[in-house]
Amino acid sequence: MSKIQVLDQITIDKIAAGEVIERPASVVKELVENAIDAQASSVTVEIKEGGISLIRISDNGCGIAREDVPYAFLRHSTSKIRNVEDLLTIHSLGFRGEALSSIAAVTKTELITKTKEDMFGTKYVIEGGKEVSMEDTGAPDGTTFLIHQLFYNVPARRKFLKTAMTEAGHIQELLMHLALSHPEVAFRFISNNQEKLRTSGNGNLKDVIYSLYGREVAANLVEIDYTQYGLHIKGYLGKPVINRSNRNFENFFVNGRYVKSSMLSKAVEDGYRDFVMQHKFPFVVLHFQVEGEEIDVNVHPTKMELRFQNQQMVYQTVFEAVHRTLLEPELIPIVEIPEPVVNEPCVERKKESPFLLKPKATGQLQAVQEQKEEQVERKKEVIPPKMDEAYFLEKMKERVYAEHQEAKRVSKEPVSKEAPLQSQPVEIKEEVKYDVKPEQMNLFEEHLLKREVKADYHLIGQVFDTYWLVEFNNSLYIIDQHAAHERVLYERTLKEMKNRTFTSQYLSPPIILSLSMREAQLLEEHMDRFAAIGFEIEPFGGEEYAVRAVPDNLFSIAKKDLLMEMIDDMADGLSTTMTPEVLDEKVASMSCKAAVKGNNRLSAQEADHLIGELLTLDNPYHCPHGRPTIIAMTKRELEKKFKRIV
Repeated sequence: MSKIQVLDQITIDKIAAGEVIERPASVVKELVENAIDAQASSVTVEIKEGGISLIRISDNGCGIAREDVPYAFLRHSTSKIRNVEDLLTIHSLGFRGEALSSIAAVTKTELITKTKEDMFGTKYVIEGGKEVSMEDTGAPDGTTFLIHQLFYNVPARRKFLKTAMTEAGHIQELLMHLALSHPEVAFRFISNNQEKLRTSGNGNLKDVIYSLYGREVAANLVEIDYTQYGLHIKGYLGKPVINRSNRNFENFFVNGRYVKSSMLSKAVEDGYRDFVMQHKFPFVVLHFQVEGEEIDVNVHPTKMELRFQNQQMVYQTVFEAVHRTLLEPELIPIVEIPEPVVNEPCVERKKESPFLLKPKATGQLQAVQEQKEEQVERKKEVIPPKMDEAYFLEKMKERVYAEHQEAKRVSKEPVSKEAPLQSQPVEIKEEVKYDVKPEQMNLFEEHLLKREVKADYHLIGQVFDTYWLVEFNNSLYIIDQHAAHERVLYERTLKEMKNRTFTSQYLSPPIILSLSMREAQLLEEHMDRFAAIGFEIEPFGGEEYAVRAVPDNLFSIAKKDLLMEMIDDMADGLSTTMTPEVLDEKVASMSCKAAVKGNNRLSAQEADHLIGELLTLDNPYHCPHGRPTIIAMTKRELEKKFKRIV
């Protein structure tokens, strides 16, 4: 007896449907993409119980001609392509001809459609892949689908669906991607009679982002428009302050189609590497336009994945586009101070000096500060439960004035710009405020980092042995010495490596690295590159390697764990996209380990030299790991908090 049998058509259709229709969101995806292909300018999606019991999708597209309606539900029937050559130049979202057939096989489907040429619309009912009825009906131009009881005839699949709320969330996420990919289409999403999403369809991508993600995200966007090697990238990058702990806010669209691509994610994240902290991911909405011959979209039944013909070229282009675009705007975050709390219940508090931002210093100023702190420590006060705010502020003002008068007697000395930044911290002498006029300082008229205008800034002092206070125009800038020094060392090292101005330093004894097969392969592939930047590495037997020399600027920090960390970074990346520039950056990032730490006191001369070099960099805003180097508070913000202005 033969063991191989040809399956009946109903079973075949249900198996095929399982490849395309996984959940209610799969139905919505196929039908909304068909609506967009039909030139609809408005699409409304309404669901009940997460789309399990009802999905209703209406559009104002071109509709389906009456004679074509039955054929639309046959497998591999499509109006998008005619032959295999058309697969190379696909511009539509759907083209496989499986969507309607798969949906009809596992649901009770009702279609109402009308073209502008027809006087009447057509109502077509099909259940479980079997035609039930077709008749004339009154209808507006366009198409409406009513999908009832998903998987009603495949109970094994139905029981694997999640809760209604979870399924509705998948549909909302899908529609968000479609709205971002087609801002010219007005989308509306209704779940259990509640509107969850609405876009205007005015074609403005930033308006769509505002509608979907809110004001904070929309207010922190950087526009990108970059073309190279036939790849056009357009859209928006979120500023570093907008970041997430996962990749759900990385939105990539290739020729209008939402896709997931580990290569694109890697390129974008590498472009953000200097701006976003480790283990944080950026917000981006990027549209890629590329010739159809350069990509293969027929990789997966859901068309969510694609392949690029030249992966390395695409990676390098995306990386450069993102990195260069982020270097253009000034990215110093403005810190807002929360409103003070007044008229609280009786609370016992330690009486403190109102100078919340005190410069760290030695000598006469420090003596004055210590004397004040001792006076404060001798007593505590109880704030009355209903103290008048004006009275409280007046007392604070008197105290500030008294301490200010005493501090004014401290001598001031100009800063010498001769001293370089030393590896060992030096005590601050009796400086309070410094008027610094660096010869090559490039500053904004109103921003600290504009490079067309030379200006003065005042170095006020240091707090907590970590943060330096700088006054410039009408803003107070706070600079993290560790993050700033990391950025300076990183860019200095990178510049030396690119200019080949470094020398090698021999290690005795050498560092022995024990590598996996994959790590050894990567090292061998890039051995010439390592040698070109000052490393001397040779096989040491098996898959062990001896590091006998390192670039001179890495000598003091070259340890086995740091070298293994660099190899690990390479192994985590795409070996095909490990360009010489990327390798240089990975090596340069190791120099950050030599940066001065927090809680190490620097002299004013050292701090001035550090800040002066920081302000000349291409990216002075973040350390190489993404932490900010500078934050700012405006004078207006402070005056608002102290009620000087309303």
